[in-house]
Amino acid sequence: PEHFIALAEENGMILQIGDWVLEQACQQMHTWHLCYDSFGPLSVNLAGAQLRQPNLLARIEQLLHDNRLKPELLQLEITENFIMSQAEEALAVLHQLKHLGVQLAIDDFGTGYSSLSYLKRLPLDFLKIDQSFVRGLPDDTHDGAIVRAIIALGRSMQLTVIAEGVETKAQELFLAAEGCEQIQ
Repeated sequence: PEHFIALAEENGMILQIGDWVLEQACQQMHTWHLCYDSFGPLSVNLAGAQLRQPNLLARIEQLLHDNRLKPELLQLEITENFIMSQAEEALAVLHQLKHLGVQLAIDDFGTGYSSLSYLKRLPLDFLKIDQSFVRGLPDDTHDGAIVRAIIALGRSMQLTVIAEGVETKAQELFLAAEGCEQIQ
């Protein structure tokens, strides 16, 4: 993704790619539900351009209906940088999505320039700690301090905190000891 997403955003293909990914995710979730017990929501990243699409809400409603999925089984991830750059516009769309019943996550948290006063207005369910802070755990004291602060912030705002990029047992143990609820 780090190689083609920027190019897709530049040439406008990100809308078609994003819609295809959302559709495939919903179809796959439907297939899994026919074969397996429920295992929780499926996370899908939304591109900023998708959030600006006037038919996004209707498209998601259609995909959920067509695939017989409950809205809470879809978790949409939006990057912190997009949300902060499109403040009021993004806020309205996020509230509509939340009203629909899907779960919302702020992705790559800590890598942008978050306004905490704005963050409290977002209808979020999850706060995802960016992997750049997880990578140095448990040895890097600065990464440890940042991760602890994000976990405390998320928990105090009653958000589920997820750490991205967990690759070692030491990272997992550190995060569990600090109260991080989920890892990727």
